[in-house]
Amino acid sequence: MRSRAIDVKRRATATATARKPRADSTRNRQSLIDAAKGAFAEVGLTVSLEDIARRASVGIGTLYRHFPTREDVVEAVYRHEVEQLTEAAPRLIETLPAAEALHRWMHLFIDYIATKRLIAPSLGAAAARKPALYASSSELINHAISTLVKRAVESGKVRKDISPTDLLRGMVGVSFGNTDAGWEASARRLIDLMMDGLRR
Repeated sequence: MRSRAIDVKRRATATATARKPRADSTRNRQSLIDAAKGAFAEVGLTVSLEDIARRASVGIGTLYRHFPTREDVVEAVYRHEVEQLTEAAPRLIETLPAAEALHRWMHLFIDYIATKRLIAPSLGAAAARKPALYASSSELINHAISTLVKRAVESGKVRKDISPTDLLRGMVGVSFGNTDAGWEASARRLIDLMMDGLRR
């Protein structure tokens, strides 16, 4: 029995040891994505991969294990932004009144567009390699805004004739369609105006 107990303990220790690198790997990957996003905002797409690795406090070898090319880094940043945006929808619905949840999400959409604009030149190359990249993100975003609009309409606080597709087009228009340096502040003001028009 003692021998068996020792074997069980050894297997448990081995399992825990095996899990640790995976946890570290997940943390390192997220640190690299966060560092890349910050570096793209501060320096631009020309920032070196070595600089991104330094910002994430990992070696360049770790970066290459996760992201073999610069395009892979850009794609990971984009996918993370889409995930954050779409995962925010159910969280906002649970914690805020429906109309306010929609309004808050519309501002988060501007954050998403701000990052997308930063990486757009390189993102095109990633999308060319993986045509489903934009299609899958579009599906997720459309589902999120449709859910938010549906709840807001059902609450009676938002007009019934609003189409999630039309609203999304308007949000893209006030963000991507503005090339001025102060586009983001302008887009947020227009988002507020759009929300005022949506309220009953």
